Amino acid sequence: MRYFISLSYDGTNYSGWQTQPDAPTVQETIEKALTLVSRSTTPVAIVGAGRTDAGVHARGMVAHVDLPMELEAARELLFRTDRYLPHDIALHHLRPVKEEAHARFSATSRTYRYYVTLRKDPFQEARMLRLHFPLDFERMNVAAEQLLHFTDFTSFSKLHTDVKTNNCRVTEAYWQPGAEEGQWIFTITADRFLRNMVRAVVGTLFQVGKGKLSVEDFAAVVEAKDRGRAGSSAPGHALYLEAVGYPEELYLD
Repeated sequence: MRYFISLSYDGTNYSGWQTQPDAPTVQETIEKALTLVSRSTTPVAIVGAGRTDAGVHARGMVAHVDLPMELEAARELLFRTDRYLPHDIALHHLRPVKEEAHARFSATSRTYRYYVTLRKDPFQEARMLRLHFPLDFERMNVAAEQLLHFTDFTSFSKLHTDVKTNNCRVTEAYWQPGAEEGQWIFTITADRFLRNMVRAVVGTLFQVGKGKLSVEDFAAVVEAKDRGRAGSSAPGHALYLEAVGYPEELYLD
């Protein structure tokens, strides 16, 4: 039976989601825990909805797993595995899905948020990016809206990736004030994202907010399809994968 698992994690102590040699990752940590708790004689593999970079967090990651057990037993396994996992990874829900459902390829949308603060806050320093310069968020919002009019985001992609296309369909991109004074949140939703795309977009929007790029300049950066024209990538510790969307007909419950 195939299941979708919803989970969250603090990415501070991990070199990203995807398993890699000689570095701790979220995927590897969960797979080892599932294998141990289930007492499986073969490694239990999971597939995530995407690859978050080192230090990036997730509130709404989804992964699929194939388990030789019915729903109630699978939920009990999830509960016991969650208790075994370290404090910075949490498994929330498990739902049975159709055999062809795929956590990555079946997803229809992904939403990321980037958190910044203009105030010194010792409780948020590791979870948000503290800015030491003022930004024009109104102009940044006008620039962010330009993203909805493009499909090729080569300018915001990490170089030499193995994807077949750099096309994405962005459906929302905007800045809004956070819950506390001085906090701002950038929300962006698309059908898919390129490696490093959100952080590169945020870094380039910072240039708009500082007055170094106009809205027209920002659009020209996208049109150029050249990573060298965009700004530096914003740090990963303030980026969160917030949600992944799927067609409801994939679920069996």
